[in-house]
Amino acid sequence: MTDRVKTVEDAAKPSAIGATMRGVPASESDLALVAQLRARVPKAFSDLIDRYHGPLVRLALVFVPSRAVAEEVVQETWVAVLDGLDRFEGRSTLKTWIFRILTNRAKTRGIRENRTIPFSAFADQDGDHEPAVENARFQASGMWGVPPRRWEDATPEKLLMIQEAMQHLEVAVAALPPNQRAVVTLRDIDGLESDEVCNVLEISETNQRVLLHRARSKLRASLEEYVERK
Repeated sequence: MTDRVKTVEDAAKPSAIGATMRGVPASESDLALVAQLRARVPKAFSDLIDRYHGPLVRLALVFVPSRAVAEEVVQETWVAVLDGLDRFEGRSTLKTWIFRILTNRAKTRGIRENRTIPFSAFADQDGDHEPAVENARFQASGMWGVPPRRWEDATPEKLLMIQEAMQHLEVAVAALPPNQRAVVTLRDIDGLESDEVCNVLEISETNQRVLLHRARSKLRASLEEYVERK
């Protein structure tokens, strides 16, 4: 058995945390797509790459030091996906399964590239290393409870359409601690549900919620500061 296949199988094994999580099973469309992929239908695989290649690169960049390395990890992930299709049992969505393979490979590559990232922080549920966030300013959904000053005439959605603001936000995301960056990237940029994020990163729902709230708080504070300077 090759190391590549072993990695796919290891990615499918639940951890002590992951074993207690509620998984979202594969949909009928997922299973139909897997059947096409197993039949080596070219368009099925090209459509899958078009859909997930960019998000996979973004996630890989949390763990590895450069885009070039991230692209290599994603290419390895696609090979691992093809090798492991026969072992996909539908206990999670296809997207979660692919992202989980990427995360495991990216972590391993990050260690090999000597990038020091406190992966143990992903399992820190208490967050004692940071002060508590200001809950009153945000709703449970993560939206503003109290809008920032000088946004009376512009919604956050309109502001984010401005290229300069988008660039500022990208820099702010890159500056987040790796655990917070991973969660906010998966939830708010790539649109994964909370259960999917927990399964991909092997963290509890409580930890996912805390990390997401902290990340959103920092990004909104950074964006508010940007607006105040204008």
